[in-house]
Amino acid sequence: MANSAERSRVLLVEDDDGDAFLVEELLHEADAGLQVQRARRLADAMRLAPGADCVLLDLGLPDSRGIDGLQRLLRQHPDAAVVVLTGLEGEYLGEQAVRAGAQDYLVKGEVTGKLLHRVIRYAIQRRRWDEAQRQLLLAQASAQENARLERGLLPFPVLRDARLSVATRYRAGGKQRLLGGDFYDVVQTPDGWVHALIGDVCGHGPAEAALGVCLRVAWRALTLAGQAPSDALSAVQLVLGHEQQVDAMFATVCTFSVAPDRRSGIVRLAGHPPPLLVTPGRITELSGPVCPPPGLNDQGEWPGREVELGDRWSLLLYTDGLIEGRITGSPYRLGSEGLIDLLRDALGAPPFDPGRVSDDRLLSRLIEEVRNLNSGDLDDDIAILALGYA
Repeated sequence: MANSAERSRVLLVEDDDGDAFLVEELLHEADAGLQVQRARRLADAMRLAPGADCVLLDLGLPDSRGIDGLQRLLRQHPDAAVVVLTGLEGEYLGEQAVRAGAQDYLVKGEVTGKLLHRVIRYAIQRRRWDEAQRQLLLAQASAQENARLERGLLPFPVLRDARLSVATRYRAGGKQRLLGGDFYDVVQTPDGWVHALIGDVCGHGPAEAALGVCLRVAWRALTLAGQAPSDALSAVQLVLGHEQQVDAMFATVCTFSVAPDRRSGIVRLAGHPPPLLVTPGRITELSGPVCPPPGLNDQGEWPGREVELGDRWSLLLYTDGLIEGRITGSPYRLGSEGLIDLLRDALGAPPFDPGRVSDDRLLSRLIEEVRNLNSGDLDDDIAILALGYA
């Protein structure tokens, strides 16, 4: 604490030359090592306070009297560590000042150098402690908010078919963000169909994450209510139009609906990368009709393509962050072909075991290999949803 005080800057707000001289002499006697700057008026103190670690404020100034000066200073600089100076008859005023936000008060004529130094030092440390506590509370609130957003973006699947397996992975892009705008979901409806969704709101950050939650919840609610997949996507577009915070915001979406017999399904692509189908004999990229993403689709139509799945299969749905990373030493991005190569290497020689695709360890391995090829963290968020049947 002493070392911290030696580097501290003190703003002395005092119009009386004699009192100012006395304060400076007391600090000199205490060998405080503080940098002292003086202001004669409250108006000057307002300007100089941001550069000070502690403000010694006289409560009787030419342009302020009593608690009013302290209140004005704290309104403009609420983080200032203020110690007020009062006259011999002003101890009650000093107590009022502490209740109004001052760290402490000193009575002129009853102050020693050591006492003055100690009060300044403690005032600075208390203010730093208060700021650390404030930052901790903000961090806790942010963590709680991110946890709520995560539960909204990354829900538990609603499945009743024991032969179906689901694995997911999510990794925010960059080094700072906790969440992005990627989202996914899997639900089984009473008619036996299983519907999988993965999407990506353009942009990064809490606003995009919140919008992703809205879109996913709308899709799940309508899908479980029995709405056709194309109608659910139309509702997603409607929600996006009402909830977007900036104009021309859009979200790419891929859905896959698995038939009750589990041997076929329908893929719908709205500006999103096609999913991969893994069967014992091959790995296939599932193309579909070209369709603009929600937010940019004026016609509001969402055509699909029927796909044969076979007896044993896994679907890998992902957002574009997984394939847009650079390949070290090359100007090219990984792309879907590169991802297929990585998946083929992870599964080994054919016949492939589709069940391994919906294994958390394999998905983690894919992300790490993509990250290694990029020579570090990826700029975009990554979401992966693997749905398997065996």
